[in-house]
Amino acid sequence: MIWLAGIWISVLPHSHRAAGNCCARSGSILNCCRSISMKRHLPEKEPPEACVQRLALEKARAGRAGQSAASVLPVMGADTIVVAGDAVLGKPADRGAAIEMLQLLSGSTHRVITAVALAGDHEAVCMNTSHVTFRTLTARECEAYWETGEPQDKAGAYAIQGLAAMFITRLEGSYSGVMGLPLYETAALLQEFGIRLLV
Repeated sequence: MIWLAGIWISVLPHSHRAAGNCCARSGSILNCCRSISMKRHLPEKEPPEACVQRLALEKARAGRAGQSAASVLPVMGADTIVVAGDAVLGKPADRGAAIEMLQLLSGSTHRVITAVALAGDHEAVCMNTSHVTFRTLTARECEAYWETGEPQDKAGAYAIQGLAAMFITRLEGSYSGVMGLPLYETAALLQEFGIRLLV
């Protein structure tokens, strides 16, 4: 069972099917999710690397605390923030905030930092940093992108796996990390807890 950005995910063998609020195949596992909410706090003076690791671990601990007493499954938490210069960008509160974020990212390179934490009989955290470069965006493009609905729940107000891909001229790092779950680091973390994804 995994907690991922406010979502529980049960990791099951490929051949096993289970009921849940949503299910999607990913490689050789079947993910079944049910969401729960959690407040996200970004202190101004906290370094972004420390902040994203703290948030990921808080999510994992919250998921662990929400398990039944009989459960012994580790719980995963993940969090992503975007850093543009000295500005730490979470999810936009509204249209104005999203457009402001997109204009800040326009024509420049920013960092995307994702942390993944596992809480079980012990705790561990890993982190991935990628550098993403945007082409220059017009004000109308920022407004039109907001209207698609895609930026509303995304750190930095964009989704690399969606329409925002047309804004990106260069990516240095992990595509899956920018999406919100760096798969290389996640697999290594799961293996540390004795969970193997392929064999």
